[in-house]
Amino acid sequence: MRGELFDEIVSINIKDNQKAIALNQKSHFGKLEGDILELSLIEGCYLLEKSRLKIYFNDEKIAYEFLISLIRDKGLYGKYIVFRDLKDRGYIIKAGFKYGSEFRLYERGKSPGDGHSHYLVKIIYEFEDLKTSNLSSYARVAHGVKKSLILAVIDEDKDITYYTLKWMKP
Repeated sequence: MRGELFDEIVSINIKDNQKAIALNQKSHFGKLEGDILELSLIEGCYLLEKSRLKIYFNDEKIAYEFLISLIRDKGLYGKYIVFRDLKDRGYIIKAGFKYGSEFRLYERGKSPGDGHSHYLVKIIYEFEDLKTSNLSSYARVAHGVKKSLILAVIDEDKDITYYTLKWMKP
């Protein structure tokens, strides 16, 4: 399957392309805009890494290493490795920026058409300072929208540890 890179979007023409339609309908990648399936840079990179997609820019095929370099340059590498880890674990992942998080996460076996996401995923780095007021805000927002908050903590070796936080009133 072929995708075209434009800025931070990978576009796939879905006209007469059952694989692209299934990518959206069954695997819940991207969003449909007319005859185009738009994938985020992170989704495109994941599919390229898994050999499910070939990505082109100006009719030149892009290598996985080039796309990873682009993701690093844009400061998205941490987001990519968390996305990849959660996707490999079988979760459906959607953007979470509306809730101040990186991702919304659906339970395994559930999908956006089956109801609401259950989790918000916030990425933090072990070596960065974190204010307790920010942590409290993340938990409060998740609680307010009836979701659990998962903190994905990335260490200097790029290993990820997940923590669940819940807002509680004493």
